[in-house]
Amino acid sequence: MIDGIQFLNKQLFWLLLVIPIAIVWYFFKHKQETPELKISSLKGFKITNSVLPKLKHLLFALRLLAITAIIIALARPQTIDVSTKTKTTRGIDIIMAIDVSASMLAKDLRPNRLEALKNVAKEFILDRPNDRIGLVEYAGESYTKTPITSDKSIVLSSLKSIKFNTVIAQGTAIGMGLATSVNRLKDSKAKSKIIILLTDGENNAGFIDPRTASELAVEYGIKTYTIGLGSNGLALSPIGIRPDGSFQYQKVQVKIDEDLLKDIAKTTGGKYFRANNNRKLKDIYEEIDKLEKTDVEEFKFYNSEEKYRPWVILAGILLLIEVLLRFSLFKSFI
Repeated sequence: MIDGIQFLNKQLFWLLLVIPIAIVWYFFKHKQETPELKISSLKGFKITNSVLPKLKHLLFALRLLAITAIIIALARPQTIDVSTKTKTTRGIDIIMAIDVSASMLAKDLRPNRLEALKNVAKEFILDRPNDRIGLVEYAGESYTKTPITSDKSIVLSSLKSIKFNTVIAQGTAIGMGLATSVNRLKDSKAKSKIIILLTDGENNAGFIDPRTASELAVEYGIKTYTIGLGSNGLALSPIGIRPDGSFQYQKVQVKIDEDLLKDIAKTTGGKYFRANNNRKLKDIYEEIDKLEKTDVEEFKFYNSEEKYRPWVILAGILLLIEVLLRFSLFKSFI
């Protein structure tokens, strides 16, 4: 493409090799056709300084230019205007159910589990421009932080404000968190509905059994991806609050009910993941992002305008000039 012009038959530019061949042929032909006369003296001959004999090579140059213009015309120069139209099918509705119990402040992930999750979840949300996303918080009970919405600024603002607090009853009510998420998605008309449920503990609170909640998810066609967060073995976790309000930390054994999380994922058609460090957590969200993609169709419309006509006209003009000069001004030299 040259200055917005494309050539449909670019392979025809090989014909331009004819030009140097023609120049070589003309050089030798002209040399052979030039007569020589040897005389002892030029006395008695009138010498003129006419430039016409030298300019007769112009005729050959005009013909070469005409041939070049014809080859360019045959290559079909075009300008193509491309317009695109994007069509997005009904996207995916996603609820991110986040455990906000005190154990999420454990420091086996940097700077702690909850902040590590928020950093990764932010990138995940930004990578889903065509989907609606909502947030559910749970500890000993659960509530909706943000209903599903396509406004990512609202979701990101809500995600940023998530933190451990003493308002929610303490514990880990996995069943409650899952049930609240299902309730937010059950009336969705999206082509795909998924829950990403993350916890770092065992179900030890709430009045809804996690397996009952997973059966509700199946009934409404909701797939659940579960994530067990926390390193294997001991983790530096909060065990109490000092009088000044700061947390007292101690090495605590990590207890994640992986069998339960695997069962929830399997029942709902999802997948279970274990994240024991920041890198693994990021990889998990990237994998979920790849597994759940919204169909986006892009239509391209091409409007082409032929540009060969000016080259044909130029070739015709050059050939006409050559003919006129050949049979008028240079007639006596040919």
